Amino acid sequence: MRVTKISPAVKTPGRYNIYVDGKYSFSLDEFQLVQTGLHSGLDIDESKLDELKSESDYGKNYIRAVDLISRRLRSEKEIRDYAKRKQWTATNTERVIERLKNHGYLNDKVFAEAFVRSRQSTERYSKRRIERDLRQKGIAPNVIKQVLPDESSDKNAIIKLVQKKASRYDDVNKLKAYLIRAGFNYDDVNQAINEYYSNK
Repeated sequence: MRVTKISPAVKTPGRYNIYVDGKYSFSLDEFQLVQTGLHSGLDIDESKLDELKSESDYGKNYIRAVDLISRRLRSEKEIRDYAKRKQWTATNTERVIERLKNHGYLNDKVFAEAFVRSRQSTERYSKRRIERDLRQKGIAPNVIKQVLPDESSDKNAIIKLVQKKASRYDDVNKLKAYLIRAGFNYDDVNQAINEYYSNK
């Protein structure tokens, strides 16, 4: 088999279409093209072709992962879960994750800090709820401990929520249930509600 043509991909800037024996076979990005040393007229065997196609898949997997992270930060577990759903090979998954980390695109500590800031800004999430969500996203316990807000943030959040939501509930027990579902401590909820109604 012979590489007969290498041309820029029209729909994907930065990638190059590789033709083998006159037919499109796979694509590589510019870095991969240089790294592999491919050029027109190069003879390759079946084993080399399979290797190049795997390299092509890796490049596409990496671009997709970067695209996901550019939309919002992701945890390592989220990238692994995505890779599994899309049936990436184990080797490509590890290569993608390593490259993302090396470029600073994938960092669970940075992700967790941003996640906590986002949840706190809405004032609707308890410390316990945030901790649970971080665990579900695969964040290590020691990282969670570093980024979680202190207890006072929960009490402040409850007070603000009670002030905002109380008028919407004709039954105070429904308001309590809403706050407890959000993960707030039962005693703190009762205290905040009692203080709110005693000051009205």
